Amino acid sequence: MIKTAVIGYGQSASIFHLPFIDALPDFELVAISSSKPERVARDWPEIKVYTRVDEMLVQSGAELVVITAPNEVHYQLGRQALELGMHVVMEKPMVTQLNQGAELMQLAAEKELCLIPFHNRRWDSDFLTIKKLIAEARLGTIHGFESHFDRFRPTPGQRWRERPGEGVGSWFDLGAHLVDQVLVLFGKPLAVTGRCLAMRPGSRVTDYFHVQLHYSDKEVLLHSSPYHPGPTLRFKLQGELGCYIKRGFDPQEERLRDGIVPDSPFLAKEAETDYGMLYSDDEPAVIPSAIGGYRYFYEATARAIRGEGAVPVAIQDALDGLNIIKLAIQSSEQGKTLPVGTTTY
Repeated sequence: MIKTAVIGYGQSASIFHLPFIDALPDFELVAISSSKPERVARDWPEIKVYTRVDEMLVQSGAELVVITAPNEVHYQLGRQALELGMHVVMEKPMVTQLNQGAELMQLAAEKELCLIPFHNRRWDSDFLTIKKLIAEARLGTIHGFESHFDRFRPTPGQRWRERPGEGVGSWFDLGAHLVDQVLVLFGKPLAVTGRCLAMRPGSRVTDYFHVQLHYSDKEVLLHSSPYHPGPTLRFKLQGELGCYIKRGFDPQEERLRDGIVPDSPFLAKEAETDYGMLYSDDEPAVIPSAIGGYRYFYEATARAIRGEGAVPVAIQDALDGLNIIKLAIQSSEQGKTLPVGTTTY
C-alpha cells in the first residue's frame, strides 16, 4: 500500500480525498496535518496528527502527499514534498503562477516523481456523458458549448477562498474545473474574453464570472453567479444535428457530504429524473447519464506511482488551464479580448 499523508483538513480533504484514500486498498493513510488537530483527532482517532507540515513530511514516512491547503501555499508545499522524494497530489488550481508550475514540473521529472493536479470533475457523470456524445457524433459538428456552475450564496462567507489573497475567488475555484473540462473536450482556444467580478455587496474577490473561449469553429461560454437558487443549467451542447441540455449537478459531492462511501454503487449514478435531454428534428430523447466516479482518479494515481500507467491528469494540462484563468482576469481588467497564443512554461 502507498503510505499517504494529507495536508489540510477542510472541505476538500474531508469530502474529496480522505474517503477515497481510506476506502481504496492501494493506500494507507498515515498522517494528517491541520491547524485544528482536535477536529482531526475526533474524526480520525487512529491517525497521527501534526500541526507542523515540515514535521509531518519528515517524520510520517509518507510516500504520497495530498495538498489541500490554500492555493497560495501550494507551490511552497509541493516543492518541499518533491525535494524530500514524495509523490504529490495537488488540489486545483495546482499553483497560482505559471512559472511556479513549470518549476515543479521540472523538479518532479528530475526526481522521477508523480506530481498530479486534482481535477476530479473529469469523472463527473454528466461530463462523461458529454464526452460520449461528442465521441459518437450524436450532435454532429459542435459549434456551441455552455458550462454553468451557479449557486445561491448572496452573502460572502468567511472561508479563505472568499478573502483577498493569491488564487482566491470563484474563478480560480470553480473556473479551474470548467476550464479543465473544456480543454479536455476541445483543446486550447484561440482567444479569451472575460468578465470576472466581485458582485455581492461586501465581496472582495471574484464571485461572478462570464468567460467566453473563442475557437475557429465554435464558441464556449463558462458562467457562474452567486444569485441562482433553484434548478440550474449545467451544460448546453449545440451541434449541427441537435442540442443536448443537462440541468443540476453531478451527485457525488452531495452524497460524499452525506456520508455515502466511495465504493457504493449508488455514489455516482444519477437519478433518471436528472438525465439530460437531446433535442433535434426528431422527438426529444432522454440521454441516460454515464456513471462517473472520483475513485478512478485515485486508482489511476496508484497505478502511476507503481509505474503501471500514466498519471490521471498531466501537469501541462493544469498549466494550460491556469494560463486561461489568468488571461480571463486580464481580459476583464482591460475590457478586451486577449489571444491565447503559444505559451512556453
